[in-house]
Amino acid sequence: MTTLPDALPRWAKPAAHRLGVVLAAGPGSAELAAAIEAAAGEADCAVAGADVSEDVRAELSSVRALRAQGVDGVLLSPSPGADTVVTELVRLGVPTVLVDRLAVRTDVDQVGAENVQATSALAEHLAALGHRRIGLVGGAPGLAASEERALGYRLGLGRAGLTFDQALVACGRSTPDGAAVAARGLLDGSDPPSALVVGGESMLAGVLREAHRRGLRVGTDLALACYGDAPWVRDADPPVTAAAQPVREIGHTAVRLLLARLAEPDRPQETVRLPPALLHRASCGCRGA
Repeated sequence: MTTLPDALPRWAKPAAHRLGVVLAAGPGSAELAAAIEAAAGEADCAVAGADVSEDVRAELSSVRALRAQGVDGVLLSPSPGADTVVTELVRLGVPTVLVDRLAVRTDVDQVGAENVQATSALAEHLAALGHRRIGLVGGAPGLAASEERALGYRLGLGRAGLTFDQALVACGRSTPDGAAVAARGLLDGSDPPSALVVGGESMLAGVLREAHRRGLRVGTDLALACYGDAPWVRDADPPVTAAAQPVREIGHTAVRLLLARLAEPDRPQETVRLPPALLHRASCGCRGA
């Protein structure tokens, strides 16, 4: 007679829940996906996911496919203009957590990094190093993060006693090519900035490309500070001063929020903001940490 074990080994247990994950493709998406998967694994949950481009139609298609697969809830990093995707999830009653890119709405749980104070700290740091013409290469319109980081930039200038100048602000559209064009326009101005705050890692690549094309020495001829700290940002030559998002904590908190929503469907919606760490490196002209 065969005796069955009292408990199945962990690998043989059915998943407690199946979580759908849709992340807009970007420099930090792989790290965030790994953090979510690790947190889900710790909770004995399975993950079904898809990276998508910055395209609302692709995102909507991915969400519908996951829903057809019977996922219990969705973790979503929305692309610009993707409010229709969130609205459909809410209408269908699908438990949803917005991750990293948050929206101005109160009917879903959300978790992401704090944007305003972190970007303010970047501008203040550049001002403390003596820069008086500090520009901003901002992200795509339609993203709450873009607006919040632009607000943080203005706040930082004010705290440093500097006057905001719209001529020092350009939209990099959250892409390397868009940021290269934006940086070119700023640096071609009659009174160009000596320092730039870059609103995201993807745009930093374009700004660096434009600086190198001009023969500018980053950290000497042009100071740079970036919101976001993908591995290549810290490995750049020179390493780039950054506001580093707590990616692991964001992923773990997103899973916690979704599991809490599945356990208590009527609990109040929650928005969690986690503070980035300001890391001083050579790109801004200081010796760094």
